[in-house]
Amino acid sequence: MHTTGGKPMVISMKDGMFTDDAAPPVSVKADGQDHAVSGHPEFDMVAIKVIDDHTLERTQKKDGKVVWSGTFTVAADGKTATGDATRYKDGAASGTSKMTFDRVGKMASGSNPAAGSWRLVHMVSASDDAMVGTYQVDGDKIDYKDASGSSYSATIGGKAAPFMDHGKANGTVTVKSMGKNVLRETYETNKKMRFTSTMTMATDGKTMKTVNHYDKSGATDTSVATKQ
Repeated sequence: MHTTGGKPMVISMKDGMFTDDAAPPVSVKADGQDHAVSGHPEFDMVAIKVIDDHTLERTQKKDGKVVWSGTFTVAADGKTATGDATRYKDGAASGTSKMTFDRVGKMASGSNPAAGSWRLVHMVSASDDAMVGTYQVDGDKIDYKDASGSSYSATIGGKAAPFMDHGKANGTVTVKSMGKNVLRETYETNKKMRFTSTMTMATDGKTMKTVNHYDKSGATDTSVATKQ
């Protein structure tokens, strides 16, 4: 997957507090302990641990269970970073991924190297569990599910349908036809658009190109999936 454009991810580390620019921002003590957060359907607790002077570890929980964990490691020159992440389903690891980032601007003097602005550059790798999704289309009905526990059932050209995450509603998705072999999903939370996903099936039916555009950051990523 390749990502272009968009606003960078911003991390702050000051007086023992970690803050990012999520929507809404997450601001918790970087003490390795669980701290309650609100406004995020995917998680309600966050723990930030300083592993060493170049690595942060982040763990997210929902209803007491780990749903995501990862490390953010800054290179010795401070110009690039690597993010390693693991997703969990029902307490068990369900997929892994690795991403690279480039620093935007200069590193803050006297701060943890992770602090600053970072732009996602490339999805280096992802396990099958993190990438495999299944679409079933019957007329204008479409059903989607993936190994992480996400799913929806919608009508192409119809009303917004619940987007389910581990059996619980997490916003809505609307699916529209954009032409022959092209569908566009629009994901919203509290009636505010999060991102769109435009999927174009190749004429031979063997591959599908997906372009995701994120409303908040303005970033766009592109990937190509192979039919199994």
